Amino acid sequence: MLKKALLIFILISCSLLSGCELALFDPKGPVGEQAKDLIILSVALLSIVIIPVLFMSVYFPYKYRKSNDKNEYKPKWEHSTKIEVIVWVVPCLIITALAVATYITSHTLDPRKPLGKSEDTLTIQVIALDWKWLFVYPEQQIATVNEIAIPVDKPVEFLITSDTVMNSFFIPRLGSQIYAMAGMENRLNLMASEEGIYRGMSANYSGFGFAGMKFKTHAVNQQGFEDWVNKVKTSPIVLDEARLGELTKKSKDHQVEYFADVDPLLFKKTIEKYTGVQNGK
Repeated sequence: MLKKALLIFILISCSLLSGCELALFDPKGPVGEQAKDLIILSVALLSIVIIPVLFMSVYFPYKYRKSNDKNEYKPKWEHSTKIEVIVWVVPCLIITALAVATYITSHTLDPRKPLGKSEDTLTIQVIALDWKWLFVYPEQQIATVNEIAIPVDKPVEFLITSDTVMNSFFIPRLGSQIYAMAGMENRLNLMASEEGIYRGMSANYSGFGFAGMKFKTHAVNQQGFEDWVNKVKTSPIVLDEARLGELTKKSKDHQVEYFADVDPLLFKKTIEKYTGVQNGK
């Protein structure tokens, strides 16, 4: 009976999870690959404790049930050196292994750590708005809303801030998430190793329009990236003060927009607006 119930539970779980997109376990970049390995290692180490506990939570009530009178009864039993060794040594070894892995990956997966030479790196400035993402390409002098394109196998440095409440910039298939905060600049270095369209999002609740704060990341070859840049440059819209004022207004499920020209100091001014620099304080 127990085996049948377990089988039914597994089948139901598989059917419910069949439509899930396990982006963290299907990375498309070197940072995402390392993050996946860390997750798998952590789960494997914790399973050393979790799996026996789950087994015992079923086995012990079944074995020592009231109706089972075939097992030996030891009312005065109170100590087992073997059990004491297991319950102390195993957790200590797991904690040590996790500590070593955490120390190593804290440096290798540092989001500010460059993935290549500065001259070979594409810079994208990211500004979180309510409830949309504004992307500025300072070298290409273009800007977009809720869409970016990056060349495959090219290091990308995201400079991230917010013009509103705190958000979290996250492209699951490429790697780490990092917070966008007003008056501050955070940096995130990522790279795509395969062509494709990858979902980006805010991973931090920031208001009623949060659910629609998503964007698409187009990972393309170099020629495809240049074609995309040229397409954006053909846009008749310029990101001037008036248009920026419209963008800063709260909106839900904002559509993709292209801007053929943008103030090269927009990102800097957005940060300084919250630090008092513009007011001379």
